[in-house]
Amino acid sequence: MIRILLKNSLPILLLLISTQLFAQGLKGKVTDSTGMAIPGATVQVVGAKIGTSSDGNGLYALKFPAAGAYKIRISFTGYQIAEVAVQIDNTIKTMDFALQDAKELLSDVVVIGSRSTPRTNIESVVPVDLISTKDVKVFAQTDLTQILNFVAPSFSSNRQTVSDGTDHIDPASLRGLGPDQVLVLVNGKRRHTTALVNINGTFGRGSVGTDLNSIPVSAIERIEVLRDGAAAQYGSDAIAGVINIVLKKVTPYSFSTSFGQSSSNALGRDFSDGRTFQVDFSKGWAFKNDKGFINFAAQYLQRGYTNRGGLDTRPLMYSANPTKGPAETEAAFQARFASLKAADDARAAANGLDRNNMRVGNSDAKNGGGFLNGQFNFGKTTQLYYAAGFTHKTGSAAGFYRLPTQTSQIDLSIYPNGFLPFIDTKINDYSFSVGMRAKLLHDWDLDISNTSGENTIAFNINNTVNASLPTGTSPTSFYAGELLFRQNTSNLDLSKKHLFDGGFLTSLNTAFGAEFRIDNYQIKEGELLSYSNGGRLIGTSPTASGAQVFPGFKPSNALDKSRHNVGAYADFEAEFGPRVTLEAAGRYENYSDFGSNFSYKFTGKVKLFGDVSIRGAYATGFRAPSLHQQYFNNESTQFVGTNATQVLTVNNANPIVAQFGVGALKPEISKSGSLGLAGKIAKTFTFTIDAYNIDISDRIVFSSQYARERSGNVLVPTGVVNQILNTVDPTAQINSVQFFTNAITTNTAGIDVVLTNRFNLGAKSSLILSVAGNVNKTVVRSIQGSDKIESDPTLKAKLFDRLERSRFESSVPKNKLNITATYNLNKLSFVARTVRFGEVTYLNAIDPNIAANGLPTQLDQTFAPKWVTDFSVSYAASKTWSVTVGANNIFDVYPDKLYIDPRDNQNNLSGNAASNYSGGLDNTSNGRFLYPRAVSQFGFNGRYVYGKIACTF
Repeated sequence: MIRILLKNSLPILLLLISTQLFAQGLKGKVTDSTGMAIPGATVQVVGAKIGTSSDGNGLYALKFPAAGAYKIRISFTGYQIAEVAVQIDNTIKTMDFALQDAKELLSDVVVIGSRSTPRTNIESVVPVDLISTKDVKVFAQTDLTQILNFVAPSFSSNRQTVSDGTDHIDPASLRGLGPDQVLVLVNGKRRHTTALVNINGTFGRGSVGTDLNSIPVSAIERIEVLRDGAAAQYGSDAIAGVINIVLKKVTPYSFSTSFGQSSSNALGRDFSDGRTFQVDFSKGWAFKNDKGFINFAAQYLQRGYTNRGGLDTRPLMYSANPTKGPAETEAAFQARFASLKAADDARAAANGLDRNNMRVGNSDAKNGGGFLNGQFNFGKTTQLYYAAGFTHKTGSAAGFYRLPTQTSQIDLSIYPNGFLPFIDTKINDYSFSVGMRAKLLHDWDLDISNTSGENTIAFNINNTVNASLPTGTSPTSFYAGELLFRQNTSNLDLSKKHLFDGGFLTSLNTAFGAEFRIDNYQIKEGELLSYSNGGRLIGTSPTASGAQVFPGFKPSNALDKSRHNVGAYADFEAEFGPRVTLEAAGRYENYSDFGSNFSYKFTGKVKLFGDVSIRGAYATGFRAPSLHQQYFNNESTQFVGTNATQVLTVNNANPIVAQFGVGALKPEISKSGSLGLAGKIAKTFTFTIDAYNIDISDRIVFSSQYARERSGNVLVPTGVVNQILNTVDPTAQINSVQFFTNAITTNTAGIDVVLTNRFNLGAKSSLILSVAGNVNKTVVRSIQGSDKIESDPTLKAKLFDRLERSRFESSVPKNKLNITATYNLNKLSFVARTVRFGEVTYLNAIDPNIAANGLPTQLDQTFAPKWVTDFSVSYAASKTWSVTVGANNIFDVYPDKLYIDPRDNQNNLSGNAASNYSGGLDNTSNGRFLYPRAVSQFGFNGRYVYGKIACTF
């Protein structure tokens, strides 16, 4: 009977309890200082697991389990955190909150770098930069790499030129390390890399990075840059640090559009090019009854090409260079040459063949994409979250101009005046992530997710020929093939924060997790005529196979390779009272292609006084060799004398590489340490100062070309490279070979400083000043090839020459300083920013300081530091509309020019004999590259002016 009564009365009892639990509450609206609603603001009860977010109208509602005194914390990125004490009784109270604009990036909350409670970055145990897109959209930069290059001092990235696929995907560096040594996350989940491996003469040669520009800026709420080794927490690639891109959640309707172009004077000319049009949209909707949200953002960007190329200084454009006859006097030869040159110049003028025949600058580009980010709440303890993105990019980049004199690479019946070939790309990028967060028994938090991503790059070669085909039969456009990289990552994470009353240990956050990842890399062959040889001869000389500028991938290059890895980690973070925080993390990973690795990390922070803390970390890390580095291969035709020979990029499974004693690639291993101070003084001044040291062994390099030894046009039988290549190529069709190998040990040391202060100048005006700087130095400590390479000086010298060394040590600025001032007055905002890009140095592959080499010493060149200044003015016409006008590089600053040898600089116009001309005595490629492209400082496009209109409602 009692059991029956209990059974019947239990629902009524639960209803009474539920009614009692939710009889008291708090509701209201969150706005900014102007009264505009702030959707997506976090409203949390301090010390209790009660919280919510404001909806699309800024409205919120909280329910409390009992009456009493509580403290409410309200926060939103870009605004100062507010805390208010409230007294809750058995009613529903109303309380509105107005947040003050922080304009102070260092006070915002970050989630990266710790699996415990999110912290402000001056409270974080390791250095983290926080960049809100709200504070960078007033500037000219429209893509993510360029935004970070001008905002984050330890980050470096510049657009490349005349470098094949790298013209379309910007390589980036964090703390002076390579593009593949920084891990990119989106909403805390690993993002896939690009399908492109950089094999041309640019910074990051031989590496594979992430295409940050495939993520629309309009979709981003904030960017967190963790400047510390984190492989023990996040796995491979995090040697230099981690960039976490946090997507927008509940936001108002937002539209913006901008237009700008270069307005510059350089090289004695005025430039108005690089016209850029951008439009974006975003909106986040909150579901009713705190059921979650969905946000959609999209962006379209169209950028025109720029050209800062110089004049082609080769003496003759149509005619072969004459040679002096055995009985001919010098005067007669000079006269004959002058007559030939006059006729050649007249022919060029009649046909419109301009000596400004290159495009040296930004490629043409169109970039359109969108991102979806959302969450659905099942009750109070379970959330389903998801994110999906798609970007389609097209680009057109020029190669080297083919002159009519280059008969082995041209069909004069199609292009009698030569041609400028183009590498046109179609890049598609897909990503999808879905996961579930839930509260388990005993307050354990579960996060299970799966993230997939794919990047494809299709190459179409236009305005070109296959010169080996019968005269007049070659197409002028070719499909050259496609690269693909696909990645799928599954994660399981468990965490719990244990709180202790009294005693030595205040709290302990425990986190465990596992990851399973599958990588897939593919090379797809091009059409037949893009790589084939049709057998055409010029006299008795052969012609080049395949499409000029980019021969297609052959069937022998095509491949489809996959691998998988399993990882597991443990992370413990303990707080010992309010002043001391210690953390330890370890991660084990096993890869199907090279084996296992264990990384660990120890961090600590001690609060010295007030809000000032000392912090430090020591970590080991690793970077798994990419599938691209393990398997990429291609083949191109080059000429030695009149002999057509092959240059191979081969993977490590090729028997040629085995002949050099080089085996399978190993992971790069790092040891890093950091020590810093961070804090806030007098409520408005914040600072972080962090020093770091990173040692990396077994770094993977892309070797220089190992070419067959020749005496004139005759092979040297005893040459060591000849002997190696003859074992697999006895007919000597292969001329040179290059490959990837673990070969160097490096040390990178530096210091990061970020200072920010806010000055309140009145009720409606304020001034924010920030100074951020980075100083770093990378040194190659040792070069270690295989036993066979080490045993032969010729092989050793070619493995990693002076030029390759300079790419690692001095091709990105050794220091960078960013000074930004923002002055707000009523509806006006003035922003001035100046960035000092430090020096970079280029070293010639052959040492010009050795007199026997017969080269000018100026071939080694250091490019001086430069200041680049931006300025913008914004006017908020209303709460809805704002207008911005401004200029990037307002003082039209360019890098130092490349050294031009006198023999290269004058003879094309002077009429001197061809025998006096030498284009190999400088790095201008016959006068056409006047600014450095092998080092990465800040680009060379000059002043850019723009206007922008934004609408938010």
